[in-house]
Amino acid sequence: MATRKRGQLIDGVLLLDKSDGMSSNHALQRARRTLDARKAGHTGTLDPFATGLLVCCFGRATKISATMLEADKAYEATVLFGQETDSGDLTGNVVSQAPAEFAGVTLEALEAVLPAFRGPITQVPPMYSALKRDGKPLYEYARQGIELEREARHLVIHDLHVQDFTPHAARLFVRCSKGTYIRTLAQDIGRALGCFAHLTALRRTELGPFHIDDAYTLDGLQAMEDPMSALLAIESLPTEILPKKLQSEG
Repeated sequence: MATRKRGQLIDGVLLLDKSDGMSSNHALQRARRTLDARKAGHTGTLDPFATGLLVCCFGRATKISATMLEADKAYEATVLFGQETDSGDLTGNVVSQAPAEFAGVTLEALEAVLPAFRGPITQVPPMYSALKRDGKPLYEYARQGIELEREARHLVIHDLHVQDFTPHAARLFVRCSKGTYIRTLAQDIGRALGCFAHLTALRRTELGPFHIDDAYTLDGLQAMEDPMSALLAIESLPTEILPKKLQSEG
């Protein structure tokens, strides 16, 4: 008796609103099981503490992954002033701190440093990243207390502005090119302000042509009578994100 392969042959794209505390792969696998799909992948990882848009691809739609990795992204980033961590975000250990008398920053001071981070910039990738050196991710070196030289990368910040502000924290909107580390951006803004800073929340709102407003939460997906109706068909996707092979197949 032949063993049935797990899952159905399903083609399409699911826009998922990932919750915090969950890895991107865990979110993808839960969605895959909900849809009973055989083949699945996503087009760009979010850290476990981050939320927002995770583009999940099923079946033949996994072929758009390479194109989507090149796409611009947009985020809402909450930055806490006064402390820098080794990871650049709330998961790390505090390594630098503003003086005890630090009373926060002014909106004027924040607005004054942001122009330096708009447009084409260079950014040194963080040690706590999945970039590899000699076949090993940088974060493995970082966990051993080893810091390696990293080459600065060229990227573009298309938009950077303040959405909400208090003297001790601000929520920033960032639209950026591929390869941008928002943790590093938060850290660099804190250094420019002279008070240190790190990222305490991150929400991806856009990825290429896709927007968080059209995304489903996992709970919402699982509660649907017909979860398959949440899928975007390949033929409905914007032509510019489809590789030629997929266009010819469609």
